[in-house]
Amino acid sequence: QVQLVESGGGSVRTGGSLNLTCTAAKYYGAGCMGWFRQVPGREREGVAVLFTHGGNPSYADSVKGRFTVSHEYAKNTLYLQMNSLKPDDSGTYYCAADFRFGCRALVTSPAWMDDQIDWGQGTQVTVSS
Repeated sequence: QVQLVESGGGSVRTGGSLNLTCTAAKYYGAGCMGWFRQVPGREREGVAVLFTHGGNPSYADSVKGRFTVSHEYAKNTLYLQMNSLKPDDSGTYYCAADFRFGCRALVTSPAWMDDQIDWGQGTQVTVSS
């Protein structure tokens, strides 16, 4: 099981920025990591995912051009820089990891919802108008 610790959530006004951090407890090798968010009463949705050892990240349409996902190999850390935040971006943000061979670095892949995915504890983001 991959241990993930998130930080960086908070409350901002519309147009503000936040940077989320997710650190894995150790090096797990090459794999897929990403950010997902959830609001009460709705399903968890993908925000941004990437393959830790290269390739283009995958973003939800709603965040393209505003959010940037990146990975720092030396620190086993995943980041999500969120700019131009909107109230609809509010929710609990979860870091996810899939270090299985052949993982899909695609934000819409249904594989992210199976029980083999490892999740962080979540960090709250609130954007007020």
